[in-house]
Amino acid sequence: MTISPGRVRRARLPLPLPEQTVFSFRFTSSPRGARLARRLASCQMDAWGWRYDTSTHDAVELIVGELAANAVTHGRVPGRDAALRLYRRDGEGRVRIEVSDTCGERLPVVRDAGSEEDGGRGLVLVAALAEEWGVAPRPAAPGKTVWAVVAAGAPPAPRARR
Repeated sequence: MTISPGRVRRARLPLPLPEQTVFSFRFTSSPRGARLARRLASCQMDAWGWRYDTSTHDAVELIVGELAANAVTHGRVPGRDAALRLYRRDGEGRVRIEVSDTCGERLPVVRDAGSEEDGGRGLVLVAALAEEWGVAPRPAAPGKTVWAVVAAGAPPAPRARR
């Protein structure tokens, strides 16, 4: 019996599990990789109890989308992956988001984009949605990690399983 390539790829994706407090995923430095990082972060937030269309879920999903897009646009090094990490801090009611890339010399800058520009507003959104955010050298690897902390409060009560 042979295994289809689709099954092999799916088996490599991390599963969003409610009991894990850290979710970690490496993604390709491409727009497709950034979209996958955002989608998996969304699934993990739902598994943790912050359902789709809640303010905490949407804030984390948007921040991951912005930071992942920045990583693959401005921090891309050919042949090197980016990484996403989500930390659930139960005692503090916070979720920490980290997106790492391998280009440490290009640090993110918040700028005031003009009304005629198509981009340049992502970090303004991150700053508005996060309690705090910043940049740190990537631990044990070349590059940087852009992080943000979202006040999440306690997740709603778990849904009944059918």
